[in-house]
Amino acid sequence: MNRFYARYRVPEGRRISLSDYDPNETLGFNNKSEAQALLARNNHRIARLQTDLYSENKQSLLIVLQALDAGGKDGTINNVFAAMNPQGCRVQSFKTPTALEGAHDFLWRAHPVTPKTGEIVIFNRSYYEAVLVERVHEFASPEELDFRYKAINHFEELLYNRGTRIVKLYLHIDKDEQLRRFVRRLKQPKKHWKISATDYKERQYWDKYIEAFEVALSRCSKEYAPWFVIPGNCKWYRNLVVSQIILETLESMKIKLPEPSVDLQETRRLAAIELAQQRKEINLRRKQKSGHK
Repeated sequence: MNRFYARYRVPEGRRISLSDYDPNETLGFNNKSEAQALLARNNHRIARLQTDLYSENKQSLLIVLQALDAGGKDGTINNVFAAMNPQGCRVQSFKTPTALEGAHDFLWRAHPVTPKTGEIVIFNRSYYEAVLVERVHEFASPEELDFRYKAINHFEELLYNRGTRIVKLYLHIDKDEQLRRFVRRLKQPKKHWKISATDYKERQYWDKYIEAFEVALSRCSKEYAPWFVIPGNCKWYRNLVVSQIILETLESMKIKLPEPSVDLQETRRLAAIELAQQRKEINLRRKQKSGHK
């Protein structure tokens, strides 16, 4: 399955077209049950590596999730990242900037919530909204957008040089699939909370959003912070691909558990003495009990 990493990674320094990526692709994985079994094995290994990362406390991992509305960000989080220990994993969502956030530069609100050492953080949307929504709706000039792409690259390089690995995942669905998901939400009362007043309004900007993603992915996929285009129409395949990319990233970090801070030999000796004393007390109580009988 290591072919996923190379196949879906956006090459550095090349302008891509999302029309070249098939959102329905499953690369020959046609059995949902088998894919879910592979996902479960991946998630078990990811959970183990996350514990090691937390114990090592020297590196961190930032996972950026971006998609169009109904692209599957929440579903990916539930199916891939739910296996992680919340003690060392956190999901950070980015909504419309508050008045305070808007009064600062566009990266101001992102930096304080990046992962600390030993931590994995998932950005559900991110600072990339400043070159997506603001490009589509022309809230930022071409000159400002050009500056922001460069600022993002510098920001991510800063994080990388401080020990944070970065994986950025664009969940790629087509326009028809988005509509199907909108309709399903309308039919399921438990999902009505996900319906936004802007969902259908934003569909009229579909082509502009695709162009905005193409530019952002092309300009900001770097060796130290790669972008991946994940086929998103098939949810179980999406989950499998994401899990494999995260697993390979964690494995490549060469996480090392810290050396023990105590004298293990002495600790074993003390534990053995205590266990021996416990056995003596248990045997004594048994003899006393049998003597009463």
